[in-house]
Amino acid sequence: MTNNDIIRRLRYTFGYNDLKMIALFKLANHTVHKGEVFNWLRKEDDPELKEMSDRELAIFLNGLIIEKRGKREGPQPEPEDSLSNNMILRKLKIALELKSDDILALFDLIGKRISKHELSAFFRHPENKSYQPCLDQYLRYFLSGLQAKYRK
Repeated sequence: MTNNDIIRRLRYTFGYNDLKMIALFKLANHTVHKGEVFNWLRKEDDPELKEMSDRELAIFLNGLIIEKRGKREGPQPEPEDSLSNNMILRKLKIALELKSDDILALFDLIGKRISKHELSAFFRHPENKSYQPCLDQYLRYFLSGLQAKYRK
């Protein structure tokens, strides 16, 4: 999945307009303009599409966390320069205050089943022997489950 696809799906799931998207970046102390947001949200085959960097997606997800949970005490986390699907899944889990059972229920909503063990492997430290990379299909299923739950 591309970062542009992820942000498009999140925008649709939560019904965010351009101004709300800009506000989420601002919460994470980053300024973007409407034109930038518009270019990230273009269709894949549009020659004007601007690829969203991992850092820009991390800033957006940090803003989403702040919007959903509030600003935490002390210094705010620095956005990552490189994001894996596991990190994206973790940030969304934090933002939406989801427990493992909640995530499993999201997968069930769209008819996909994974075990608690498989899910916990996505949240382990990459050095852990039980760590598993979150493949695009699992992130896509998770985002589809979010859409099924929040986009009514």
